[in-house]
Amino acid sequence: MSGTAAASPQYKSRAKFPPEVVIAAGCLIGIVTFGPRSAIGQFQLPILGDFGFGSDTFSFAMALQYLFWGLGQPFAGAMADKYGTGKVISFGAIFYALGLYLMTWASTPLSFTLTSGVLLGLGISACSFNLVIGAFSKLLPPERRSMAFGLGTAAGSFGQFLFSPFAGGMIGAFGWQTTTIVFSLLILACIPLTTALAMRGGEAPAAAGDPPKQSYREALGEAFAHRSYVLLVIGFFTCGFQLAFVTVHFQKYVVEAGLPAHVGYWAFAFVGVFNIVGSLFSGFMGDKVPKAWILSFIYFSRALVTLAFISLPVSPWSAFAFGILTGLLWLSTVPPTSGLIGIMFGTQHFSLLYGFAFLNHQLGGFIGLMLAGWLRESTGSYDVVWWLSIALGVGSALVNLPIVEKPVHRAPVPAAA
Repeated sequence: MSGTAAASPQYKSRAKFPPEVVIAAGCLIGIVTFGPRSAIGQFQLPILGDFGFGSDTFSFAMALQYLFWGLGQPFAGAMADKYGTGKVISFGAIFYALGLYLMTWASTPLSFTLTSGVLLGLGISACSFNLVIGAFSKLLPPERRSMAFGLGTAAGSFGQFLFSPFAGGMIGAFGWQTTTIVFSLLILACIPLTTALAMRGGEAPAAAGDPPKQSYREALGEAFAHRSYVLLVIGFFTCGFQLAFVTVHFQKYVVEAGLPAHVGYWAFAFVGVFNIVGSLFSGFMGDKVPKAWILSFIYFSRALVTLAFISLPVSPWSAFAFGILTGLLWLSTVPPTSGLIGIMFGTQHFSLLYGFAFLNHQLGGFIGLMLAGWLRESTGSYDVVWWLSIALGVGSALVNLPIVEKPVHRAPVPAAA
């Protein structure tokens, strides 16, 4: 049986809105904020054509975006835990939109790196669906969290499905600069939705039998001394490596293999739509079987799918099949990863602890993109990166198996005299 705890009879919702409204608003935010970022691969070839960059320059900027997204995530999570998710997401959306707008004028490698890499990365870190997941953990009753995590992740995937062909069509019709400006306006439009993620009142005092309140330092010390959390964080590195490489370079890989550009963006759109299924199923199964088993299955399956794809001749059908199968496994790691952190440590510092796990995810993305750009320019091929992705998938499948799905032991708050 899964280690998911049953609903606590003492649970009292602090959400200002009903759970259905909280989930719907969070999912819409996930769609709007994740969609433009996931379509970044559509922009590579037109940007390279207009600005004269090489793939290594574009990859370096995207790698820094992943890195600053990851570096900003623990701080954004800590601020969300302290001041509220809605305020942090609104702040991040402004930075995100500004980075997109300024990117259209960034005609030098340095300015492109600072806007699309640093500024966008910091903005995304403060308004990504990861913070929505954190809000769900605090605002929803325990028995609804696992499925809500799946819905929030699926929403980001639907944004990927929606924005990939939308970006391709917009770029073809109006150019990449106009498309980027439209995306920046859409990001700002999600700010009113953040009111649904606000909490009612202040922090409730600890009752007898509750775990003691922790400082940020105490929470991090407890987490990084916990073997299962460390294993979970290590395994998440692979997820970032694989997702970043495919997001940024898959469509270029397809075009260089001799296929039309629309094959690449429709195959990537399939990643998004089928990840809706994968994320929802992962969230559903998180209440049925141990989450560590789910993660091991996902990582090993990704390795098998990648091996099959690079072993076969590249064709529209192989690209579409890769998109479908990869989509089923894409962000389906998020519900079990989120669920495990919530089970182990509770919700008090959930966004902070998930933020540190996500930092390692983004370090994986940073390294994957740096290697992909450098190896593509130096060898003319992505083969080494594909094989590294396979090896990391097998390694993470093994790393996740020993994870123990149960809460850490803490001394409860004593009853008042």
